[in-house]
Amino acid sequence: MKILMVSKACYLAAYRKKLEEMAALPGVDLTLIVPPYWQMGKKRAVLEQGPAGGYQMIVDNPLLNGHFHLHFYPRLAGLLSRIRPDILHIDEEPYDLVTFHATRLALRHGAKVVFFTWQNLWKKFPLPFGLMERHVLRRAHGAIAGSVSAAEILQRKGFRGPLAIIPQFGVDPEVFRPMPVAKAPRPFTIGFAGRLVREKGLHLMLEAAAGLEGDWRILVVGEGPLRQQLEAAAARLGVRAKVEFVGGTPSAEMPSRYREMDVLVLPSFTVPHWKEQFGRVIIEAMACGLPVVGSDSGEIPHVMGEAGLVFPEGDVPALRSALACLMESPDLRSELGRMGRQRVLAHYTQKRIAEETYAFYERVLGCNVVRAT
Repeated sequence: MKILMVSKACYLAAYRKKLEEMAALPGVDLTLIVPPYWQMGKKRAVLEQGPAGGYQMIVDNPLLNGHFHLHFYPRLAGLLSRIRPDILHIDEEPYDLVTFHATRLALRHGAKVVFFTWQNLWKKFPLPFGLMERHVLRRAHGAIAGSVSAAEILQRKGFRGPLAIIPQFGVDPEVFRPMPVAKAPRPFTIGFAGRLVREKGLHLMLEAAAGLEGDWRILVVGEGPLRQQLEAAAARLGVRAKVEFVGGTPSAEMPSRYREMDVLVLPSFTVPHWKEQFGRVIIEAMACGLPVVGSDSGEIPHVMGEAGLVFPEGDVPALRSALACLMESPDLRSELGRMGRQRVLAHYTQKRIAEETYAFYERVLGCNVVRAT
């Protein structure tokens, strides 16, 4: 099985572990196309160094680097002609130019097309994106959705080909794992990891924690446009001294950050243009044996299952109650941490996701394309 994957997300070395696992499966000949960096506003996320065990990695800079919906790879036609893959896996949304462009080229070269989607809200896209999406949905041979909601959106839009629900990436359980370390006495530490934007709900977590009794602190890992506003909100609530903002942290250092926490909270809430698509920090934290608390926004309850505490999104008293419960019960924290680790091992390791993706490729290769309506 010869696979060519196009994925800007794989600039992160941790994500490429999935490709190593996939390349180790029987009969797989895998090539990755990845940019040398991804432009994120004024910052440049550079391709992280790391092993490329068992697969070939081609570093190719797309035109319009940094434009999520408009970038594409002008060298792709030549690479398809040289590699001649059985499957071209485009790790991008069906309405993006890169997916439209790659789909057209793949069909000319006889490769079957698989794309990935996180889009879990119904949206009617303006020209030309709506036309590109329609073209891809009518001609792609298979689709991988990162969540149940995303799969439902694809079907509502008329996609009738093979469809699988598989997260884009998992975690390496040897990197994200519990570590028995001697802990110095510290306050109960409530952790948050993610972008500092309104829909991630950190302001709700600050409000919930402000009403807690006892000795506690908050550790905030991440950056974003609302950092100053969130610091000001903590001051207004009278808890600024209890909140530590440590900024962005490289993925390789996240296990150490999780081990500084007693609970991870993901208090996301749905807004008109977005609801939580997965919540990768949840599986990272669970893999480290850390109990998790999350809102019922989007995919969060499905990811946590019975291994975490769920509260209604935006419900500050309910979040405060969940935190108080965990703060008062080390046994509950330990049990949820154990259950979370087991859930990750069963569903969310890079190896497991690689195996599910491989099985889906086999399914696609055995099917004829089914046109969207």
